[in-house]
Amino acid sequence: MLRWLMGGGGREPQGLAEKSPLQTIVLKAHHDIVRFLVQLDGYRFVSAGIIVVWNAQTGEKLLELNGHTQKITAIISFPSLESCEEKQLILTASADRTVIVWDSDNGRQVQRISCFQATVKCLTVLQRVDVWLSGGNHLYLLCKTSHLSDTGISALVEIPKNYVVAAVGKELIIFRLVAPTEGSLEWDILEVERLLDHQDNILSLINVNDLSFVTGSHIGELIIWDALDWTVQAYERNFWDPSPQLDTQQEIKLCQKSNDISIHHFTCDEENVFAAVGRGLYVYNLQMKRVIACQKTAHDSNVLHIAKLPNRQLFSCSEDGSVRIWELREKQQLAAKPVPTENAISRSLELTGDLIGHSSSVEVFLYFEDHGLVTCSADHLIILWKNGE
Repeated sequence: MLRWLMGGGGREPQGLAEKSPLQTIVLKAHHDIVRFLVQLDGYRFVSAGIIVVWNAQTGEKLLELNGHTQKITAIISFPSLESCEEKQLILTASADRTVIVWDSDNGRQVQRISCFQATVKCLTVLQRVDVWLSGGNHLYLLCKTSHLSDTGISALVEIPKNYVVAAVGKELIIFRLVAPTEGSLEWDILEVERLLDHQDNILSLINVNDLSFVTGSHIGELIIWDALDWTVQAYERNFWDPSPQLDTQQEIKLCQKSNDISIHHFTCDEENVFAAVGRGLYVYNLQMKRVIACQKTAHDSNVLHIAKLPNRQLFSCSEDGSVRIWELREKQQLAAKPVPTENAISRSLELTGDLIGHSSSVEVFLYFEDHGLVTCSADHLIILWKNGE
């Protein structure tokens, strides 16, 4: 279990059980904000601003991919199924209105598509049918634009039976992908349904499993959806105070700015959805359909990215430049205290590590079980954090 601390700042994490030695490798190749990190395999990852492939074990720069003329707006990796050899491809989108498919082994361009009428904001690969989709002002499938023109697709996820969910402003749009027939070699995209349950723009969208997906909005709405019939399974918005007791607490909630309760990012496991809400972290249990743990001020600024590890640990990074490690624990109940009510917080998120090294907003991170943690920041740096043991 990781228990890391990087010294050198004025912040001292509360509740830190122990301090362990820590090694860091600072990777310098970027000259602008590094907004994206994507894992390729067990030892490689790719970063963007400029697109660079790195060795996570040594910090060695393996490749620099040059082809876009403006900033990168989306990036994913996916396996190639066209060769007998297992190979990871990199798919990048840019403000130059192009999408490029790269070979991650040699850096060559496999495909370049320039038919887009606007910037592509998100990319996804549909594993069930082995095609990729891009979202922007239009939805593209294998370079084929649909007849739809929207305010902008900001997120895409695949759901069963060749359906796709797209977040467009306050709406969720369900699309069906129609496979090629004998008379046609091309896929088609059909709009099936529009879900209008959110009251504000959708900021986050992920799959929980084959039965459900979850969305989060700018004003703190969390909705669990049925992935088969697209109905609402659960709705939660009470993030500022999950178990209100006093009128004064209700008044505090009303005074919160919308940015304080915006759901910036999700991660999940089989039991819980973990939400980055404003500066806080919240654990929503799928079976009980309520918040079971929270840290309302986990960071000094908005939490931008979170990730769950198999050993009950949670990583988070923030606009304040910090990266923190949390552990989900059963809440200790004193014998003198009454038995908790059904809606009471039953678990706690305990801070076990604080990585202080970046001087500006930490945008995203990757965790390699064997090689440590990789973080990228607006300070133009990538840091590879390794357990000093």
